[in-house]
Amino acid sequence: MQDPNADTEWNDILRKKGILPSQESLNKLEKEAEEEEQRVLQQSVVKTYEDMTLEELEDNEDEFNEEDERAIEMYRQQRLAEWKATKLKSKFGEVLEISGKDYVQEVTKAGGGLWVILHLYKPGIPLCALINQHFSGLARKFPDVKFIKAISTTCIPNYPDRNLPTVFVYLEGDIKAQFVGPLVFGGMNLTKDELEWKLSKSGAINTDLEENPKKPVEDALLSSVRCSAPMSGGSDSEDY
Repeated sequence: MQDPNADTEWNDILRKKGILPSQESLNKLEKEAEEEEQRVLQQSVVKTYEDMTLEELEDNEDEFNEEDERAIEMYRQQRLAEWKATKLKSKFGEVLEISGKDYVQEVTKAGGGLWVILHLYKPGIPLCALINQHFSGLARKFPDVKFIKAISTTCIPNYPDRNLPTVFVYLEGDIKAQFVGPLVFGGMNLTKDELEWKLSKSGAINTDLEENPKKPVEDALLSSVRCSAPMSGGSDSEDY
């Protein structure tokens, strides 16, 4: 079969009769096809950067034009921020047990911008065991915060048991909040949400709780007083 694009006498006759498109039209169509192919190829290249790792972006950066490079740089920064956040979050997620010799490294030198929450406890004290249990759940919920625990006397010699449990909240080695003794925690009725709310007030964790799960004692007392108050009747009181 003869090539309709070939420059032959027969094709010239067919073009004159309008059976084949003119050579100019063919050249224009070919040019448009090449431009479209280039555009599709370029779009394909730009789209693929979203599926590339940071290393692949660096290896293929010579293939991108100036517009692509601007978009890729923004995407690179986004991926880098996501990577850093993932690395930070995967760093913790569980409660670390330390002793006095670990204190400086794990607390004072924990790192810039890092919140550390330390629970001083002693085995055999039920409330300490309860807080350790809550710490495990909170450590999983807030993996960007460093939750640690230590037997009190290994960190502070002769630390009195009456001060247990004790929780210290640190930021860059400085104490930002402290909770000392059983009364501060409300005893064995302490829930994980109540502890989370209490720690969030120090700024160490960003809670998703919208309000204090434990009603203030004053509200409970007022409610109790209202419930126990005698109802006023419609008749006058009798004289005795």
